[in-house]
Formats: sequence, structure tokens, C-alpha cells
Amino acid sequence: MKTFSLKPADVEKKWVIIDAEGLVVGRLASIIAMRLRGKHKAQYTPHVDCGDNVIVINADKVKFTGRKYDQKVYYHHTGYPGGIKERSAKFILEGRFPERVVEKAVERMLPRGPLFRKILGNLRVYKGSEHPHAAQQPETLDVAALNRKNVSA
Repeated sequence: MKTFSLKPADVEKKWVIIDAEGLVVGRLASIIAMRLRGKHKAQYTPHVDCGDNVIVINADKVKFTGRKYDQKVYYHHTGYPGGIKERSAKFILEGRFPERVVEKAVERMLPRGPLFRKILGNLRVYKGSEHPHAAQQPETLDVAALNRKNVSA
């Protein structure tokens, strides 16, 4: 029996919508990363973009467990000597672009390379409940029902 290898022309992509309200960031991000990569499918092929398109709404209402909301720190570097900057999760979620918390969590769970950039293009994150992808008829994925730990009290 030969090993099956999916060709890019044979990929069937779905549109999935996830409501992130009240969900734990890390658990949500791991499910999104798996969906983007296509690992939930039987025909998963590592070198082909065989994952789904994922829409995340209400990204500003995600939760952190423990004291991560106040203590978790995101670092970035400006490129200049001594240019390391830090921001807390609280600062980002209460700021202008709260959807970046989910985007960065998913981004850091995917392997780097040219396929990474293509896969990340299949992720759309919105801070409110409105999204412009109604024409794609996305099916709803209830992440809260998958595991009771996915929802923070």
C-alpha cells in the first residue's frame, strides 16, 4: 500500500466561524492552529495547505486563566540596540487591537516557513461580532462544547 499524498488541486477548504467569547486563549489557539494546518482531516499532508479558513469573532472577550491577564508579557524588538519592548496582555486587550492576542497565540503555534505565511492568511480575527464573510456561509464550530476546560468561569 502506498502512502497517500494530497495534491493542492484536490484540497477541499471549508469556512469555519468560532465565537471566542469566554474561551481560554491557549486552548482556543491550539484548536485554531490545528484547523488552519488541516491536521483534523484524514488526508492531512504536511507540505500542502489543506486546512480550513477560520474566522474568529469576539476576540476582545477571550479569557486568561490564573493571573495571566495581569502578568503575561508580550515582547517585541524595534531592531535598534536596547530596543526590546514589552506589553502586558491587559494592555493589549484593553487597547486598540485586542484581536492581536489571538493572532499571536495562533501564529506562535505554527511552524515557520513559506507554508506558514500562506496558512496564516487563512485566519481572520475580528474584535466584535460582525464579520464580512457571510457570503462564504461559514459553519459554526462550538469550541466551548469540545471540552469544559475551554471556557473560563
